[in-house]
Amino acid sequence: MTESSSAIHLLPAAAQLELLRSGRLTVPELAEAHLWQIRQLNPALNVFADFDAERVRAEARRLDAWHGARGPLHGLPVTVKSSIAVSGLRCEIGSLLHRGQAPRQDAVAVARLRAAGALVLGTTNCPEFLMAYETANRLHGRTCNPWDLERTPGGSSGGESAAIAAGLSAAGLGSDSGGSVRVPAHFAGICSLKPTPGRIPSQGHLPPCIGPFSTLGAIGPMARRMGDVALLFHTLSEHYACDPASPPLALLRPSLDELRTHVVGCFEDDGLTPVTGETRAAVQSAAQALREAGFRVQPFRPSTLEALRRLWWKFFVQCGAMFYEPAIRGKREQLSPIFQEFLGMAASAQPLTAAQLLDAWAELDLVRVKTLEEMQEYPVLLCPVAAVAAFRHGERRWTIEGRTVEYLDAVRHTQWFNALGAPAAVVPVSQSAEGLPIGVQIAARPFADEIALGIAAVLDAAFGFNPPPLAMR
Repeated sequence: MTESSSAIHLLPAAAQLELLRSGRLTVPELAEAHLWQIRQLNPALNVFADFDAERVRAEARRLDAWHGARGPLHGLPVTVKSSIAVSGLRCEIGSLLHRGQAPRQDAVAVARLRAAGALVLGTTNCPEFLMAYETANRLHGRTCNPWDLERTPGGSSGGESAAIAAGLSAAGLGSDSGGSVRVPAHFAGICSLKPTPGRIPSQGHLPPCIGPFSTLGAIGPMARRMGDVALLFHTLSEHYACDPASPPLALLRPSLDELRTHVVGCFEDDGLTPVTGETRAAVQSAAQALREAGFRVQPFRPSTLEALRRLWWKFFVQCGAMFYEPAIRGKREQLSPIFQEFLGMAASAQPLTAAQLLDAWAELDLVRVKTLEEMQEYPVLLCPVAAVAAFRHGERRWTIEGRTVEYLDAVRHTQWFNALGAPAAVVPVSQSAEGLPIGVQIAARPFADEIALGIAAVLDAAFGFNPPPLAMR
């Protein structure tokens, strides 16, 4: 499908913005195109946590009548995951315990979206307290994948990935402490970036990105094309003086020749958990595309992957459960099955003692050092996003190469880079035999976000977004 023949709401965000700038389309007209798609598909997909068409129309009229300087996103319809504060919209983190909560102040990233002129359509669904790779909760129900309604669009930014893939939104913001913008992008066939923590300020994320989550977590842009992901990153990533994790770095725009100076280390699995043959083929196809674009791609797999994953488990699963315990104490009957499932996983190990937490924190620094030493020769990594494509609602284990792969093992590929605090982008590359998207992951060293974005854009140009058939009806 070419851009000229596609529906407006499925055009890349950059193309939609050009239509607005040229005067060929007004902000209300672009908003109505998205509202039409929402009316058609949201009943089946269930992507929204809060949405009001009349509120969107009023804001579209206001933006269209604006006579001042217009920002780089002026009039672009976007969505925001319901764990990122949007003033006046429900941001309940998918929990009955937060029913009806609407922040009075935008998160810093949302304020920057608005300052750039973006039109916020609504907030999108997520699993309760963000602790799952499937989006469902007792508050708003289950979100479905536009490629197959019997499958999940992933989690925890599953509402975002489904909305963007199906053309209900041009782009948006998710968050990622264990793959939560990357697995949904892979499952729904779109692009995303988990930035280096702090490159996009996390103030206003619910819950806060503090303690171990200041290393694991980041707010990340999601869109159908990597150029649109980069546009959001460039718009949002200015240094924020009130965020201790925000680095005072100038934005880089590396040329293709500069990108080619970085050797890409490529691996198809971690040597412990098998991946599907289609996943291997996607990584191989991506490697070949980079070689044809003039990149040096060589086999390489860091020796520290399992250590990073083990430490991620301690901080995300064990510390995550410990963080939530005061809020849920005495209220467990109100929790969703998916969050109960997470608590059961955490309960399989005893709560960390102070000594164990201190040891793990020190070990994480040592493992990160060793990983970065190994990445000096291979500063960019190409690997899978997950062992499988989008799974069926409630599915928790798979047989791959004659072996059983459990739920969290199937998505371990993203967790490494949360523990490393490194940027990682996802690009759709191919499809499974069942017609489901398969993406690949491009990771770089911490603070080299622009390198990951640039190389991912090369892959996006070689492969690119394909709309799910549902979106074309």
